[in-house]
Parts: sequence; C-alpha cells; structure tokens
Amino acid sequence: MILAVDTSLGTAVALIDDDGVRLSDASAADPLGHAEVIGEMLVRALGEAPGGDNPGNDNPGDESTGDGAPLIGHVVAGMGPGPFTGLRIGIAAARAFAMGRGIPVVPVPSHAAAALTAIEHDGIVGPFAIVTDARRREVAITVFDGTDADGLPIVIADTVLVPRAEADERLGVTRRIDVETLSAVDLARVGARAVAAGRVLAGDEPLYLRQPDVRVPGAPKRVGR
Repeated sequence: MILAVDTSLGTAVALIDDDGVRLSDASAADPLGHAEVIGEMLVRALGEAPGGDNPGNDNPGDESTGDGAPLIGHVVAGMGPGPFTGLRIGIAAARAFAMGRGIPVVPVPSHAAAALTAIEHDGIVGPFAIVTDARRREVAITVFDGTDADGLPIVIADTVLVPRAEADERLGVTRRIDVETLSAVDLARVGARAVAAGRVLAGDEPLYLRQPDVRVPGAPKRVGR
C-alpha cells in the first residue's frame, strides 16, 4: 500500500493499493490548522484500511505487519506549491511516518495530483492550468497537457507565482482550473506511477515559491555613547 500526505491547500491523507485503488482517505478543506488535524487524519486513514486497527474493519489482519498496522511500502509527500507554514507540516508528517516504518518518501508536486484529477476524473482534454491560492493576492499556476506513457501529467509550463489580478492575462486562452482542495488519492496514484516508472518528479526541497517571513536576525547594532 501507498500512503499520501498533502498540506499544500487543506489537509489530505489517503491510502491506495498497488493497483491504485483507493483504500481510505481523510481530508479537511481548512487552509489553516494542519498541525491540529494531521495526526487524527493519519489515524483515521490507517484505521479504515485493510489490516488497520479500526474495529469496524471488515478484514482485520489482512495486508498488515502482524501488529495491526497496515503494510505500507512508500509514503508520498505533496511538495507544493504552498505556503511555508502549512506545507512543511505535511512534509514533516510524511517523513516522520516513513522514518518510523523504515520506508522511502516519494516527493510529488501537489499540482500533479490536481492535474491527474482533471484529466482522469473530469475528462479535461488539451492544455489547462492548475491555479491555487498562494495568499497575499497571488496564485500559483502550472500548465499541463495530458499524460505521458507512464500515466503521469505532462508539465508544459513550470509553476509560477503571479498576482491574482494578472492570472487571466498571463494564461490567455489556456483553460483555467481553480483548485481549492486536493485529492490525496490522486497524489498517491501519481507517486505510485512515478515509482513504477523509476522516475523522480520532485526534489527534497518544498516548492514554497515565496521565502518565509522569518529571518535570522543580524548582528545587533552598536549604539554609540
């Protein structure tokens, strides 16, 4: 099984099997409060999966490690774009879970999940732009066009950060899809296809697009007498 975690927009967690079939998922659209809900969502998603410790599970003990924990082979982490504070919570949760299980983390651009949803669930054909709120009156935009031979969304214009008021002008005739929530199930599917194809879709550094406001303070100024 593959676990996916994303906090680029709201908070989303999902489990799929090696055929890409959804086993469980949990999500919250609130763009804040990731730290307060991520643990509960992980527990819920794991408990609902085959082999989980949810008393209502129809297949207790199946596909598990033998101690009631589902057998998971990879953890997919949504790498953004997203705000600094929220995005790092999901990535930290994914890395901590993977470290505890001794399994690999698969970094995946969050917009790729939204693109897969648009293509395979909404039937979008031709070039289109995934647009997400970057706050401060800005949006993050990535342009895609279909999927490749590995079933992965094809990026034809890398992610950029633009003022919200200028987004339509920048996109021109390209179809715009505004995304407010992300499917962790589709994030997991993108990660699974990347692993199967031996491809790396993102690096270890999150795609913040904007530097955090916090700065390391400089040396104190000398005050003359």
